[in-house]
Amino acid sequence: MTRVADRLAALLAARFAGGPPVRLRAWDGSEAGPPDAPVVIVRSRRALRRLLWQPGELGLAQAYIAGDLDLDGDLAAGLSGVWRALREEGPAAGPPGPRQLAELALTAVRLGALGPRPPAPGAPRARLRGTLHSNARDRAAVSHHYDLSNDWYALLLDPSMAYSCGYWTRPDDPSYGLADAQRDKLALICRKLGLRPGARLLDIGCGWGSLSLYAAREFGARVTAVTLSREQHAFVADRIEEEGLGDLVEVELRHYRGIRGGGYDAVCAIEMGEHVGDAEYPAFAARLHALLRPKGRALVQQMSRGATAPGGGAFIEAYIAPDMHMRPLGETVGLLEAGGLEVRSVEALREHYARTIAAWYRTLEDRWEECVALAGEPTARVWRLYLAGSGLAFTERRMGVDQILAVRPTPEGESAMPPTPDGWTAGGARR
Repeated sequence: MTRVADRLAALLAARFAGGPPVRLRAWDGSEAGPPDAPVVIVRSRRALRRLLWQPGELGLAQAYIAGDLDLDGDLAAGLSGVWRALREEGPAAGPPGPRQLAELALTAVRLGALGPRPPAPGAPRARLRGTLHSNARDRAAVSHHYDLSNDWYALLLDPSMAYSCGYWTRPDDPSYGLADAQRDKLALICRKLGLRPGARLLDIGCGWGSLSLYAAREFGARVTAVTLSREQHAFVADRIEEEGLGDLVEVELRHYRGIRGGGYDAVCAIEMGEHVGDAEYPAFAARLHALLRPKGRALVQQMSRGATAPGGGAFIEAYIAPDMHMRPLGETVGLLEAGGLEVRSVEALREHYARTIAAWYRTLEDRWEECVALAGEPTARVWRLYLAGSGLAFTERRMGVDQILAVRPTPEGESAMPPTPDGWTAGGARR
């Protein structure tokens, strides 16, 4: 009798030029595949049924979220091993076509895996309606990701609740950690923006207020913080009151298109531009220009991807951040300049994000039982897969992230920018 793992390995062997890139361990205890490859555990027939109903990335992700499919040991290390094996063994022979799906169905029949569509894995899935990037749909997309709960993000993030790439100035120092990297990131942004006591800063997509509160507390800036997330708005309002910063910081629950006024000394959008949309980005860039006073500065920290993969992928779109759009860095720079801004500096932070995500991932694993108790195991597994995969994407340069500093020059071309950037990388607060 042919063992389950042997049947599954034969399916993989036909898909990859160099043979199966993983070792398979099936529900009957059988194993097949290269002995030194990452071990994929197929816990039940339902994993195959999920792939029949939903072939490709999303089906694999749902099988993992449901616990029907797993990787032996640490997921991040396992995914890294899978990608390494894929590079060494050769690429897959394109997306599965009718013939491959028929072979999968035949194998499923022989293994008794055919049946109705399996139940949803149990984690909340984004189901958005309405016109792409309308105010209402954007609000729903933001709510899906950021309104999971403030308690959830408090488990994963540093005490400042910064949910963006840190700036690891001493990565080899064992006493230096995530909170230090996030503080150094906030300080760097404030220095690049030239903040000083009384300067007016607009923080678009303020998250849980880490930058807004830091800019007010450490640089004396007067900050308008804007978010579409009700959970974030409530959190920032509470922190403003707790820290006694009500005379310097106000937080508004609104879409960036509804921001009133202008004449700001500085505007920032920290990993918010990915949610703007492709067709909407030119108007967003023009809006940044309009909100600034002449000689005012804008800082956009934003993720990038290649032109052939602008979104986050099927799994990310379904379970993490729907309606995302990323593009190559150069295209974003061109769009900002077409909007009237003059780009003065671009700093790549790709390796910094790999370290930041690794820190979040370690926290998730260290506090796994708390995460499961708070959000349920399917959601915790969504985030384990999300962080492990995202960290690998930055490590292997399939994604990037950059700080883009721009200025609104005067009609005469004056920028008031310092002659050198020396002050950006040294020094602290200016109060």
